[in-house]
Amino acid sequence: MNKTKVVFNAEKLETSCELMRALAHPLRLRILEFIDRNGTINVNKIYHSLKIEQSITSQHLKIMRLAGVIDAYREGKFVHYSINYDVVKRAEIAVNNFLAKSA
Repeated sequence: MNKTKVVFNAEKLETSCELMRALAHPLRLRILEFIDRNGTINVNKIYHSLKIEQSITSQHLKIMRLAGVIDAYREGKFVHYSINYDVVKRAEIAVNNFLAKSA
């Protein structure tokens, strides 16, 4: 039996873990779907429409923003969010490739 040495790039692994973590939560997926349906939208509309507490909404948005899943910009007192479709598409491709190889 041959042993294969496993080597990971720690930085890429950390980035991948954060991305998967950001996409693996049901509430974050609901928020992403809502942003997708509405385009760029501010946090107030998100938590009022989805009936989620403001603090919880902000925590989930922060996780997705740090993972690069969403982009944010401030306009006056409002922070507007939009989906970074390039990052989401790369995650989708990676997951599909993994599932295809493990089948």
